[in-house]
Amino acid sequence: MEEQKFVITADQENQRLDVFLTEQLEGSRSYIQQLIKDGHVKVHPKKAKPNLRLTEGMEITLTIPEPESTEVLPEAIPLDILYEDHDIIIVNKTRGMVVHPAVGNYSGTLVNALLYHCDDLSGINGEIRPGIVHRLDKETSGVMMAAKTNQAHLGLAEQVKAHSAKRTYYALVQGNIVEEKGVIKAPIGRHPKDRMKMAVVFENSKEAVTHFTVLERYGKHTLVECVLETGRTHQIRVHFAHIGHPVVNDPFYGYRKMDFPIEGQALHSRTLDIIHPISGEPMHFEAPLPKDFLDCIAYAKEHNH
Repeated sequence: MEEQKFVITADQENQRLDVFLTEQLEGSRSYIQQLIKDGHVKVHPKKAKPNLRLTEGMEITLTIPEPESTEVLPEAIPLDILYEDHDIIIVNKTRGMVVHPAVGNYSGTLVNALLYHCDDLSGINGEIRPGIVHRLDKETSGVMMAAKTNQAHLGLAEQVKAHSAKRTYYALVQGNIVEEKGVIKAPIGRHPKDRMKMAVVFENSKEAVTHFTVLERYGKHTLVECVLETGRTHQIRVHFAHIGHPVVNDPFYGYRKMDFPIEGQALHSRTLDIIHPISGEPMHFEAPLPKDFLDCIAYAKEHNH
């Protein structure tokens, strides 16, 4: 059992309890709601309800139970492990691999592979997403971290929330970006008509900021390095489509017919910088550009007229 305590501040007033805890733990809202219903969350020191509205000075105690055995099955799927210790594991995710089980993808995911490789994973995100602190889209490759203990998970999640975990991405985008560098600041929310997609919208959205630097230009295409100030779903893909430079071969936000030698968008999580959640040691990880991405760059160079 692991216990966490929170004292509500003035700017946190009026939030629902389940929403507040989901944001604090970067977890699954359904898992948090189940913890509340099962009596693992207390306020003054009574059991609470998920829809409880918070008030300033309110003291909340959350007891995270040990993870129960999950029905998600371990699978002997090869992993490109960049680093591993007792608390964390850093992998280079292959393009095409789903991070965690969901409708339509109950096997072949990163979680299935991690469960086979590791003796244990953190239980903060429940049975379907054990160990998962942040996600990459299925067709995005590169550096990704997971937690093996609850304490490490909370520490990593706090760094993600505070934006102190620095992630850089490489993207090959359509068109010639004339600026050397720039900032895309545009709020992201669900697409008003297509609920499967995200979009730049100004209602029911969250602030989203992407910093980019041009690395190389190929005439009709541009290689950019992106640093996320926020971590919204599909953020890089939505932002570059918004400024008229969609990511090459993006099936959701780009041009439908392209001849680039890649399955899915040309987007790669290149580096990750974190503070180890237990030792406090600064850590840097890199995932080299995969062959399909390098092939896309070669194709862009050949078709630059």
